Amino acid sequence: MITVSEHLDRILATVPVLEVEAVPVAEASNRVLAGPVTAAIPVPPWTNSAMDGYAVRFEDLTGASKDSPMTLRVLGDLPAGSGEDPPLGPGETVRIMTGAPMPSSADTVIPQELTDGGTELVRIHDALSRGRHVREAGEDRGEGELVCPAGFELTPESLAGIVSAGVGEVVASRRPRIAVISTGDELVAPGQPLSRGQIPDSNGLLVSMLAGEAGAEVEVDHAGDGAGELPAVLERHRGVDVLILTGGVSVGAFDPVKALFESGDSVRFDRVAMQPGKPQAFGRLGDEGPFVFGLPGNPVSAWVSFQMFVRPALRKMQGAARVIPEPVPAQAAEDWSTPEGRMQVIPVRIAEGGVRRVLPAAAGGSGSHLAASLATADGYALVDAETEMVRVGDMVSTVRLRDPEQFNHPPRRES
Repeated sequence: MITVSEHLDRILATVPVLEVEAVPVAEASNRVLAGPVTAAIPVPPWTNSAMDGYAVRFEDLTGASKDSPMTLRVLGDLPAGSGEDPPLGPGETVRIMTGAPMPSSADTVIPQELTDGGTELVRIHDALSRGRHVREAGEDRGEGELVCPAGFELTPESLAGIVSAGVGEVVASRRPRIAVISTGDELVAPGQPLSRGQIPDSNGLLVSMLAGEAGAEVEVDHAGDGAGELPAVLERHRGVDVLILTGGVSVGAFDPVKALFESGDSVRFDRVAMQPGKPQAFGRLGDEGPFVFGLPGNPVSAWVSFQMFVRPALRKMQGAARVIPEPVPAQAAEDWSTPEGRMQVIPVRIAEGGVRRVLPAAAGGSGSHLAASLATADGYALVDAETEMVRVGDMVSTVRLRDPEQFNHPPRRES
């Protein structure tokens, strides 16, 4: 039996980083930057008003107060998007809207509620302080400053920041092309009636959606256990980068994946010291063909195997700066048992608070067949092989699902 680290290290040493391509920002969500993005323009591009009010020269308001308001002459209006730059002389102002560029001769904005709202003459009741309610050009980013580093996963938030910096196209790694193939005569399409011995094919849906979330372009297929079925399905998808097969990698008499590959040396079958997900396969279909992952058929095992092995490989192929999430310690909220001599990777529910707390997603604890309990999982816990039992109050390592902080930023630590 090999360790989780040994299996993962072999995978990461084998899969390549894919080529890069220029991508319009509108099509770049969930891609990984191949190079840093710097600001093409200052952010904001113009010194502008942070409030609806009046742009003034601060020296014109000396002594203004409720009891002694200052009256200024209003030259006109500056709406957002205006390109005008009206010069202000002594005692003059313009009415300005939020986001409108500041007149070059003004240095302060007085909010409308501190005035009588006049359109020709305005009475201002408070001078505030010089520079109030003014957003300076470039105060967020100056031209040429870094917006996102290479290896950064592009979220809607990061793409909005990139667009605000005047950038309309990024260079990103190509999306991996993936074929997810569930195997077994017992599998039935979701929602279809079952005969005795049949089960719904949740793996095809599960793994294909996980691969899509990880940035891949995904094809989905199914192969029965009959002679020639799996080779025919593999041939249909020979042009992809990665084949992910679920089921048929154990020691069963009818396991088709192992039967197909075990006579050669292109795909290696291992027993990994992990629970669930001990049987694993990885290799390549020929010298130039797609990489092959063989995952166990039990749904929780397939889910765990994807998180531990497939997701890191897909992230490496896309040039991600961090391919493995950094676990965050959490306190066990209940007791649960662990397997002897194997790392436990257990679906869990995580509650944030003063201390992150965690408990198994399934009432039965850890079980590769407890597929319905995945519905309540929002993360997984990693329990090392030496731990004999998790007790209430014990600290365990956890990873929360779909948390960009796990990859793009160091996790927050409580002070």
